[in-house]
Amino acid sequence: MNDEALQRLQKLIDGPRDGALLRFGLANEYARLEQWPQAIREARAALAFQHDYSAAWKLLGKALQAGGEPQQALQAYRDGIAVAEQRGDKQAAKEMAVFARRIEKTLAASGDAS
Repeated sequence: MNDEALQRLQKLIDGPRDGALLRFGLANEYARLEQWPQAIREARAALAFQHDYSAAWKLLGKALQAGGEPQQALQAYRDGIAVAEQRGDKQAAKEMAVFARRIEKTLAASGDAS
């Protein structure tokens, strides 16, 4: 996706097509561009539209971790795991559990575990 396509997606915000899928697509594109604050904002917006969107939880965790917020990323993964398990989305729950364990190990090694 190029900047022009990103701009077209941004124009759909607050319109009739605004929703979890649009916001997830924007978050994913911002993550691809490593624009972590924007990716976090849009992933949270996707979750505001659809709280049980497992992929948005996973992307939120990724963006938070990449954006230097490991504690928040860990919480996002934990919340996402709970949602995914509730929905029966076993693969997403397993993936987020792996990412959460990696963060836990890193935090424990740095003495910042909670």
